[in-house]
Amino acid sequence: MKVCQEPLKVCQTQEHLEVCQIQEHLEVCQTQEHLEVCQEHLEVCQTQEHLEVCQEPLKVCQTQGHLEVCQTQEHLEVCQTQEHLEVCQTQEHLEVCQTQEHLEVCQIQEHLEFQSFGLDITFSAWKKVSPLTAVLLGSILATVLGSLQIGYHSGNVNAPAMVIQDFFNATWTVRNDEPMPNHTLTLLWSLSVSIKDFGALLGSLGVRHVAVAYGRRNSILIVNLLSVLGAVLMSVSKAAESFEVLIVGRLVFGLFCGLAMSLNPLYIQEVSPTNLRGAFATLNQVAFASGIFIGMLAGLETALGTKHQWDLMLSLSLVPALLQYLLLPFCPESPPYLLLSRGQEAGAEAALLRLRGDPDRVLAELEEMKEEASHTRAGISFCQFFTKACYRKPILLVLVINLGSQLSGFNAIVNYSTKMFQDSFSEAKYLTLGVGAVNMTFTVVAVFLMEKAGRRKLLLTGFISIAVCNLLLTTVDAVLTLVPEVRYLQVLLVFSLVSAYELGPGPISWFIAAELFDQPGRPVAMALTSMFNWGGKFVLALIFPPLLKLWGGYVYLLFTAVALTAFCVTWSRMPETKGRSFNDIAEEFRGAEAILLRNKSHFNTFK
Repeated sequence: MKVCQEPLKVCQTQEHLEVCQIQEHLEVCQTQEHLEVCQEHLEVCQTQEHLEVCQEPLKVCQTQGHLEVCQTQEHLEVCQTQEHLEVCQTQEHLEVCQTQEHLEVCQIQEHLEFQSFGLDITFSAWKKVSPLTAVLLGSILATVLGSLQIGYHSGNVNAPAMVIQDFFNATWTVRNDEPMPNHTLTLLWSLSVSIKDFGALLGSLGVRHVAVAYGRRNSILIVNLLSVLGAVLMSVSKAAESFEVLIVGRLVFGLFCGLAMSLNPLYIQEVSPTNLRGAFATLNQVAFASGIFIGMLAGLETALGTKHQWDLMLSLSLVPALLQYLLLPFCPESPPYLLLSRGQEAGAEAALLRLRGDPDRVLAELEEMKEEASHTRAGISFCQFFTKACYRKPILLVLVINLGSQLSGFNAIVNYSTKMFQDSFSEAKYLTLGVGAVNMTFTVVAVFLMEKAGRRKLLLTGFISIAVCNLLLTTVDAVLTLVPEVRYLQVLLVFSLVSAYELGPGPISWFIAAELFDQPGRPVAMALTSMFNWGGKFVLALIFPPLLKLWGGYVYLLFTAVALTAFCVTWSRMPETKGRSFNDIAEEFRGAEAILLRNKSHFNTFK
């Protein structure tokens, strides 16, 4: 900012230049939300030393034609570039130019920092933090109950595996008058575990259809029927003396997983205010991780993982499913869906008013959505999605981030941690429980970091940390037989890998597509997210056991390569999405045709 491009001459005439006065008074930035500047004594915010400008009397120092405002021990030289606020002094008025974000003078939550190295004047941005209404919180909590169910059935079959396999064998023996062959038992158990992921892969294909046809909230209610049906089938399999019923139940529940894990973050992203969007979306992963931990606890022999109660254990997901049916009908539909997909402006405004509770904020968000609507159309097909030029880079990012998350070793460790620890520790199942506790704890930590560190930094930190942990796990496995004491380092590395995953790639991979795409492409993008996530899990479940048998600990080098690839692509292509509107992010990709983000200086990639 240059204050008066030509040297300001103070006291040119018999009268002194009166700063900040226009006949009666100068009102700077006087809107409904702006502060009135220039009262009786102009006080310009404070530094830690309480700098006061325009005291009584105002002393204006003049040297070589530049205006220097006297501070404490030094002179404050105000010289900034043409892109900053220009204060124009004329005989009639002082004009304060604003940026598109409406510079708010003297309304600062932290400090006005005067840095005497140049001189920089940094204004800490005044954040309009949206109030947390009961409807908003209730909507988020009701939604993540679905993710809690999914996590529960991801963690509850690990500990009681032998008990359930005994049921398989007993059922086979009754039918065939002979025990089940070991290879058949192994095959059936592998099928029982992995078929949930296969069902989720199939379910993800229907995300776009149900999300567009029935809306976000109603779709969650509809697909919850699959959860109820799957849990009922699994729990009655023992009474029916049929392991086939158990396998079918897990398949049906898998269909629910593929649909819900896309619909949940989509709804959460669209009802959340911009400044809390990432934190609320991470709650979906918190519920998922909590479900895994609860499932691990329920599966212990000291809990419900016994031959008499394992069927009861499989039915417990009915509790959050029924609770979701009680709560979700009272939650509003997604405002962007109502306005941009259905054209119901009145409905969108009413939903926003319930979620925000502030009419002014409602109007501002409606204008934002209308701006997004001016660049988009109501719907888009799969073919149009993949051929649209501005979607190419977001598609690449969704592909790399999701597959990088699922194929970087986390799922292998969670699914086979008990087997991994059995060779070195007698109480391996309790170490596995520790993995679940670390998983849940660091997912909660991610909630608080998401809006502070941003998505980009957390992804980069997570991927590089996972790569390092996998590399060290390879080394530990190679020397474990020679140096048994490194088994404790193995446990530490497993815990470190799990925490790195949940601080970044784990939660972000499920919701980043909702931020990278505009309204028409968002349902298809979330379907892709579910396909890549569940597809990656399914492939890993199939290839990890034979690869581990063939390569041993060197299989972790494959995970290292995947994590490093994800790191490189994220570093070069991923913009920061924290605190930005959907339209702002979409505009960035619309203006990035055939240009690498790292070569665009005005992009938010490194901010």
